Amino acid sequence: MEFLLEVTQAKKTKDREWLKEVSSIPLQQSLNDLNTAYQNFFNSFQGHRKGKSVRPPKFKSKKSRQTARFTKGGFKVGQYQVYLATIGKLKVVWPKSLPSQPTSATIIKDLANRYFLSFVVEIQPEVLSKTDNSVGIDLGLKTFATLSNGTKIDAPKPLKKQLRNIENDVSHYPGKTRGTKRYEKAKLKLAKFHGELKDTRTNFLHKLSTKIKYENQVIV
Repeated sequence: MEFLLEVTQAKKTKDREWLKEVSSIPLQQSLNDLNTAYQNFFNSFQGHRKGKSVRPPKFKSKKSRQTARFTKGGFKVGQYQVYLATIGKLKVVWPKSLPSQPTSATIIKDLANRYFLSFVVEIQPEVLSKTDNSVGIDLGLKTFATLSNGTKIDAPKPLKKQLRNIENDVSHYPGKTRGTKRYEKAKLKLAKFHGELKDTRTNFLHKLSTKIKYENQVIV
């Protein structure tokens, strides 16, 4: 209730009128996260929290990665669309179906202006069938991995393949004036390039780990 009151009072101020344009659900979640971050910081500072020391939370930049989390009542999942409170219906491309009804939905905007939806769902632990197969994995430099059965796995090299193209696009990026349209355009191109590299690595590791997981018992 205290957080809700703070959001309501902030909407009445001139500098915070823009808060009326968004749903109150992600605003409350942001305040909850801020409260948790400060609690962790003070507990760590006073020695009541184990592990690495926790730093105080920092303000997020509007130009950095953006997220908004919706809890139950703030979103609805359909076959081809997802409804978010205040935002409305969004057309989505499902990589796979959800295993169960989600308890929360987070919309993410990365530096390349791409939007993603992340859901929290509950699933039952998966028990794999027993097998006599096992394999050891040795990670290397020239070869990504070598299995104990002699199989060698080469990693994709998207950086080497696309580096020449990106150099032509952003060769003058450091010399552009910060804040200009040409600067922002070059910055967006660079962000999209790094996003593609990250996706390539992630997809490679996911497909590889899934293949080894179901074909063998892995011994690293």
